[in-house]
Amino acid sequence: MRQVLFQIPLDRPWSLGPLGEVPGFGFGVVLLVWILVGLWILLERRKETDRPRDASSVWIAIRWFVVALIITFVVPRMGSYLRGNGSEHFRDGVPVFGYGFMLFVGMASAIGLASWRSNREGLSTDLIWDLAFCLFLSGISGGRLFYLIQKREDVFAKIQNLWQAFNAIFNLSEGGLVLYGALLAGAAAFFIFCRVRKIAPRGLLDIITPSIFVGIGFGRIGCFMNGCCYGEVCTRPWSVQFPPGSAAFSSLVQRGVIPVDAAWTPPLHPTQLYSALDGFLIAAITFWYFRHRRRDGECFGIAMMIYPVTRFLIEILRNDEGGQLGTSLTIAQWVSMAVFVVNMGYLIWLSRTPVGCQSLETIPVEHSTRTQTDSRRWSLRFCWR
Repeated sequence: MRQVLFQIPLDRPWSLGPLGEVPGFGFGVVLLVWILVGLWILLERRKETDRPRDASSVWIAIRWFVVALIITFVVPRMGSYLRGNGSEHFRDGVPVFGYGFMLFVGMASAIGLASWRSNREGLSTDLIWDLAFCLFLSGISGGRLFYLIQKREDVFAKIQNLWQAFNAIFNLSEGGLVLYGALLAGAAAFFIFCRVRKIAPRGLLDIITPSIFVGIGFGRIGCFMNGCCYGEVCTRPWSVQFPPGSAAFSSLVQRGVIPVDAAWTPPLHPTQLYSALDGFLIAAITFWYFRHRRRDGECFGIAMMIYPVTRFLIEILRNDEGGQLGTSLTIAQWVSMAVFVVNMGYLIWLSRTPVGCQSLETIPVEHSTRTQTDSRRWSLRFCWR
């Protein structure tokens, strides 16, 4: 368990060991890397000789330039301010929390996998990046909102002013995201995205389903590093103990299970790792099944058949949630049962649709006069015939 992996100085040089100290932000390493990224994007787009220079190219250039200005001028000034006025965590730079870092790794891995699959199916990777941005924002917002509603008595128990309320709402350093809330908000954003971009959702769902569960797998490793989502007392050889400062330790102290001066928590089930393994296995199953599906939407249906069952079972071993609605079932177990029932209806409906997968065009009707080559690049073939 490691909540803070390292800290990134914002207004002073970075120590690179034998290489000595080098400038980080400002006119330093980060700006150099960003320039190289910009050159790579430019070269990649120039390879597509038939790509028109449209508004998207201008928008990409503007975004790159704005980020370059932030790296060069804004971040160093922010570092100086935090050094004198920030909290203890931020005085030596921006802390990289294990939980947030694993969310980043999960998102990067998910986008990479979805981009690889979409490229093989003839779908523009630009669309995947746009979708990933929408899903990330909606997922974080929905997961946090669900957490604030579910844990409102704990989160807002000692709030005395507006600043404390603001900090309680937006402080993610201790976790505070509920997966089902993120999935529900992400689902709403996904269907809105598909409607706006005129894409039939079932085929696109099959492409991104393995990526969703890859992200869940890495996210749960982040939970383990943070100490949240912990399990019941365990006597197995693979049990784990969390040190003071971890989310599990603080929670058990607050509940009176262990004293404040305890050295460790009792041995607990690493339910975070069980959930991570569950996510990776579902990702592998749906990734393999993609080539064997007969209808659009089958990969997603299989995932939503497996995940509620495994989540329900893992919840039995978790010890961070109490029963809801006058029962011993947690809120995640109630949601799991609802998702399973709804998905069974979805699978029954799906079985009655014609066998075969659609070839979809993601170009709006008013742009259908583009060249045949451009149309092929934007077309999406979901099935191998």
